[in-house]
Parts: sequence; C-alpha cells; structure tokens
Amino acid sequence: MKAIKKFVKYLVIIMSSLLLLALLFPTWTSSIKGTNSISTLEQVAINDSDHEIMIRGQNKDNPVIIFVHGGPGCSEIPYAKKYQDLLETEFTVVHYDQRASGKSYHFFEDYSNLSSDLLVEDLLALTDYIANRLDKEKIILIGHSYGTYIATQAAAKAPEKYEAYIGIGQMSNTIESEMDSLQYTILQAQLKGNTEDVVYLQRLTEDINKGKTFTPRHYVNKYGGATRNIDNPDGNMLGMLFSAEYNLLDMIRYNKGLSLSQEALLKEIMQHPLPTKVNRLDLPFYFVMGDYDYQTSSNTAKKYFDQIDAEKKEFIAYEHSAHYPQFEEKDRFFEWMRVTFKQ
Repeated sequence: MKAIKKFVKYLVIIMSSLLLLALLFPTWTSSIKGTNSISTLEQVAINDSDHEIMIRGQNKDNPVIIFVHGGPGCSEIPYAKKYQDLLETEFTVVHYDQRASGKSYHFFEDYSNLSSDLLVEDLLALTDYIANRLDKEKIILIGHSYGTYIATQAAAKAPEKYEAYIGIGQMSNTIESEMDSLQYTILQAQLKGNTEDVVYLQRLTEDINKGKTFTPRHYVNKYGGATRNIDNPDGNMLGMLFSAEYNLLDMIRYNKGLSLSQEALLKEIMQHPLPTKVNRLDLPFYFVMGDYDYQTSSNTAKKYFDQIDAEKKEFIAYEHSAHYPQFEEKDRFFEWMRVTFKQ
C-alpha cells in the first residue's frame, strides 16, 4: 500500500512537471541560413500594446510582405512557416498576432475598446515599425479572410505606405457571401444524401439573410468550401502544440483571444461590410480567390472587385483551391508573387 501511494505521489509530481514544462516551454522560429537572413519571433510594442511578430526571409534586402491573419482571432504564426518556404527565398515575410489574438492576447489587458478601427491603426503603426526596421520605403500588404477587412481599410487610408494590396479570401458583402455559402453547403449536403444536414442548414436561411448569424464553418469545411488540397490549418490544436512558435500557454491565450475577438468584432462585418467602407484604392490591388472558397465567397468578392475604383487591379482565380489558395497552390502563388514584384 505504501509503495502504491509513493508511486502515485511521484506520478503526480511528474505529470505536474510535464504540464508546467508544456505551459512555459520556450518558443522560437527556426533559423534560416545566410549572412543577411532574418528569422525572429518576438514581442514588440505597437500602438501601446505588445504584439507578437514573426519575421522570416533569406535576404533582408528582398521586398517585405506584411501578412494580416483572419478570424477574427485566428493567428497564422503556428503554421505559416510550413507553407511559405518558397516565399522566404524571394521575400521577407512578416506575420503578427493581432491585438487580443494568439500570443498578443494578454490576460490582464483591457480590451473593452477592441474594434476594427483600432486594428487598422495597429496595422498602420506596425507598417511604420517594419518599414523603419527593415529600411523599406514601401511594404507589400496581404490580407487573408477577416484580415482583408482590416488590410483593405489600411490600404485605403494610407496607400503611400504600400507597394500593393493583395486580398486572399477577400471579404465583401457579408450577408450576400454568407447566403452564397449557405446555398453551396445545402447543395453539397443534398448531393451526398445528408438529409439531416440539409434540414438543419435550411432552418438557418432566414437568420443568415437578416445578418443574424453565419453559415456554420464546420459545415463549410465538411463540404469542401474551406480547403481542397490541404487540411484546414486554422484551429488545429495538435498542430499548434507541436509547432515551435506556440506552447500550451499560448494555446490557452489563443482560445481566450479567439472568443473575445469574435464576440467584439464579428457583428461589425455584418452591419458594416467592406463595400460600405471602401470603394476606391489609390494603389495597385489584387484579389486572389479560390474558386471553391465558400468561407468568403469568390462570387461575391468578384462583384466587390468590380465596384472598386482603381488605376490598376486584377482578379486572379485559383481553380483548384478554396479559402487558402496561397497554401493550396503555393507553387503557383509564389511564382506569381515573384513575377509581379521581383521583375
């Protein structure tokens, strides 16, 4: 009996130690060879709040990309490195966890003023910081999913800071996009004979059409409207835990920040969709959309694209992708980036 109690005591100590190690295990981003390379993961004070920033590239003299993640609240730092190896050869790529997201969520910080306007101001301040740090006159700005809601406004507000704006999984008329998503998901469920899914989704039609809710993302993902050639990387807790950039404490912060950010920010994109905010861009802009994207409808994005007044714009369709064309067809995306911005 004493031996069992002793064993249990040691087991508790071991498990507690492992949990503490997982919570506090140091995080980093892997090094990149080369005398002028950069690979750093660090907290930087931006606009009076500490932001987690990851910068990676083989040559700091290359053009710089700032990548604005989606969600709201869905950091892409834990998995971006997996997909951007080609980009790092010709560009310096900056990812950051937005205020109250991921590693930029701080337990005792006051987020009562969290808004898209504040996130736009954060992005503009981050742009100035990166431009000064890497000695660049202009930055290439890429927004993904909800990140396009922030990045499009930043590009409209300060076009002089950016060489171009690229919207991937571009947001547009939110209600129209959600209705397109719902109709696609219902059709796919019907084709597969999933009657229960059809009935449940049809019940959501009125609320979605009134802007009260969104097409459930797990159904969009189930029926191929999120990814086609890769597993959906967002919210992959196991992948996050085994990334070098996140530890268990960061996963807790990620989930706390995700809940807070979505509660604070999602209502606005229904009430004030991008076409009510931006209809002109005074810089070159590109929408890169997967034909199968039904998280942010490619069809609705094209309508918004046609409405925007600009001297140079291009809509680029990726026939084999959904919501992540930059990852699902990363070779094609890299080659387009190289030709567009390096020649």
